[in-house]
Amino acid sequence: MDRRLNKPLILLMVAVALVLGLLLGTWTGIVDKIFGGPNPRTIATESLESMRAENRLTVFAARYVSVVTSGEQQLGGLLSSQRTLILPGNVRYELDLSKLQPNDVTWDKPTNTLHVKIPEIEVAGPDVDINAVRQYGGGGVLSALTNANQQLDQANRDKAVQDLRGQATAAVPMQLARQSARVAIERSFAMPLAAAGFKDVKVVARFPTEGTDEPSYLDLSTPYEQAIQQAERLRAQERK
Repeated sequence: MDRRLNKPLILLMVAVALVLGLLLGTWTGIVDKIFGGPNPRTIATESLESMRAENRLTVFAARYVSVVTSGEQQLGGLLSSQRTLILPGNVRYELDLSKLQPNDVTWDKPTNTLHVKIPEIEVAGPDVDINAVRQYGGGGVLSALTNANQQLDQANRDKAVQDLRGQATAAVPMQLARQSARVAIERSFAMPLAAAGFKDVKVVARFPTEGTDEPSYLDLSTPYEQAIQQAERLRAQERK
């Protein structure tokens, strides 16, 4: 077919598309007027399903360093050994969005407020930075005669993991993680509502345990041995 004949045909197709678009826009406006426009509950439900599909959301991350020392003495202090461990670890504060349920999202029409009950913070890690792990001490007669170093190293590992977990779940980082989670969830619901024209809607996200003495997190910390194995695997992959 002659290309000169294609141009009028293309222009006609564009014109038809524009007309259909105008008719569709007009019909949508009529439907909105009849049924009261977009429904905030419907928009919130769609946002909820979209967030559930994301599965997990990291709302905050922090790095902690634990420095612990263990010692052993025998024969009234004549024989002694001491070991120090420096253990850094990265911790993630996550939300399991798949736990969000329809009844966790409620619409308060009189106050124009969308209330969202969000799942508890989950503390994941620590992910040990194996390149930064340091151990010092040892030597002496006690270390030479016994397996004191191995025992002290194990004791240090146990104490360091507990210390990292304690740092990660302290009041200040948990408060920062929860605030970050609220902001992320509120923004995820507010943006679609604003795009649909509900710019005056207020979104309030809260944890179920807020206002109670119950802990507001789940501890998913990785045991020291598993964290070291994961770090070694990552290090081996980087060398390839």
